[in-house]
Amino acid sequence: MSNRNIVHVEIPAVDVDSSSRFYADLFGWKINHMSEMNYTMWEAGDGSGGGITAISEDNPAEKLLVYIASDDIDADLEKVLELGGKVLREKTEIPGMGWFGIFQDPNGNALALYTNLNP
Repeated sequence: MSNRNIVHVEIPAVDVDSSSRFYADLFGWKINHMSEMNYTMWEAGDGSGGGITAISEDNPAEKLLVYIASDDIDADLEKVLELGGKVLREKTEIPGMGWFGIFQDPNGNALALYTNLNP
């Protein structure tokens, strides 16, 4: 059986450029604006990635929750606040598994951070 890794996640945004800067500053993601396709790609350090798409009638904001690996949830949540986001749930223990925290980006999208108990 193959791994069921997340290979692409699209994040809706009112302002694609502003959202691109938010995620690049928060996570260090590489941003690639593909003007010929009117699409913006993001890539994490491990090569996984996705897109940042403009919110429209055909592409409304959805309540998709994606968990992103974090070495320091507290520090990441602090940075979320510095960058104009909002903390929805502080770092919370999942007994026997690890920790998570949930934040909202400046466009209202909720995402989660996760740290494994045994990295």
